[in-house]
Amino acid sequence: MRLCAAAILALMLAAPAVGNDTTAQLGTGGLVFVTNEQIRMASEDLYISPTEVRVTYEFENTSDEDQRILVAFPMPDIQGSGDFMVDVPIQNANYGTAEPIDDPDNLFGFATTFNGAPVDAELHQYVFNNNIDYTKLLRNLGVPLEPFGDATSDALAKLDADDVQNLTRLGLVFSYEYDAGNGAEFDIVPLWTLRSTYSWEATFEPGISNVVHTYRPSVGGTVATTFVPKEGDEYSEARYAEYVKKYCVEDNLLATLRKQGVTQDGWTNYPYYENWISYIWSTGNNWSGSIGKFTLTVDKGSTDNLVSFCGEDVKKIGPTTFQMTATDWWPPYDRELEILLLNKVEAE
Repeated sequence: MRLCAAAILALMLAAPAVGNDTTAQLGTGGLVFVTNEQIRMASEDLYISPTEVRVTYEFENTSDEDQRILVAFPMPDIQGSGDFMVDVPIQNANYGTAEPIDDPDNLFGFATTFNGAPVDAELHQYVFNNNIDYTKLLRNLGVPLEPFGDATSDALAKLDADDVQNLTRLGLVFSYEYDAGNGAEFDIVPLWTLRSTYSWEATFEPGISNVVHTYRPSVGGTVATTFVPKEGDEYSEARYAEYVKKYCVEDNLLATLRKQGVTQDGWTNYPYYENWISYIWSTGNNWSGSIGKFTLTVDKGSTDNLVSFCGEDVKKIGPTTFQMTATDWWPPYDRELEILLLNKVEAE
């Protein structure tokens, strides 16, 4: 049976109303291996919090010979846009207790160890639009590949008119004019998609090898609670049904929210704002057989927060942590792991 891990809190004072801004999250996942029938995953221990994803693997080489394997970690595609309402962790390096990300190319603070030793992974980055590779073009123009940030904006602003026209023709940027009170100004907005993958080769000796990798998750969200259904309101009821399907929201969590709702002028506000984290199961499964022992631990970050996600026999194991375990486990490749965090708004 799938259960919702939900922390039920006591009734608290009303919180101020919040707005409706939204930031999208980027789904990340685990390691990808070139298919090898001699390598089985003995165990996987997956920990997810708003500030860290940490995956500890035990791989078993079941043969009598060393196996040299290409290992890759694909990052989510990052697409430029006019508003760029997407959470890229390097832009939020001081979120919570997270440490700053020093490498401008390491957008998610990715790090890996193999049998306890740090891995020097190679970063592959490509720029696409309409499935055409424009990496060389941007590099030749001195434009960073990231479709966001001050460095990219500054480099685009320094291009001559012919180069801007060419990038516009290729659909890589668009330009617009505006007046913020200082006369006419121009802005150039990147539209390309950045695709990044880390890769390295590892020698798996006969027996068990340990791989640990960590990175900063992309955390999307809104500044409100948006899924509580209102009787007779088809839109709110449909949105709630979507959350039930996606996050396995259950009645006890809904009851907790309703106890704390404050209604004013026909609108009900709840003292929580949403965050979303996506973990992609479907990138892996290039090892032999099922995962011998699987552990998922979700940390909601604060005892005041609520959390909901789909899992089997989920148990609360600490003040902020919820866990499921399984043996001979196959990831559900028809759906990804979607986590809903409801962060408590401090009452003024």
